[in-house]
Amino acid sequence: MANQNARGWRRILYAFGYSMKGFKACFELEEAFRQEVFLLIPLLPLGLWLGETPVERAILVGSLLMVPIVELLNSAIEANVDRVGLERHELSGRAKDIASAAVFSSIAFCMLMWGLILVPKWI
Repeated sequence: MANQNARGWRRILYAFGYSMKGFKACFELEEAFRQEVFLLIPLLPLGLWLGETPVERAILVGSLLMVPIVELLNSAIEANVDRVGLERHELSGRAKDIASAAVFSSIAFCMLMWGLILVPKWI
């Protein structure tokens, strides 16, 4: 691990830089992440506008932000599995499928939260 001896603010700055490299790599290499980010751009302000209370706003925005976070983890798992080997293996496939299921679950959760908050307002 690079910069193991860094302490204090320097360590925080290095960690921030590594995080930005991760965001950049995921954005450049993962189409699903790009799609989720592009959906986030209009939906975040919409969630803030549609939520009537601070709790509703937090649920609408928080559920949206959870989707790309889970996608980042999914992409990290896929990159690790691919780095180990490109040959087909049952456990590699299972790891990728489970990570994909986590992304699906976060999207379903987000849709559920938006539905539970917004549908009663329109009925």
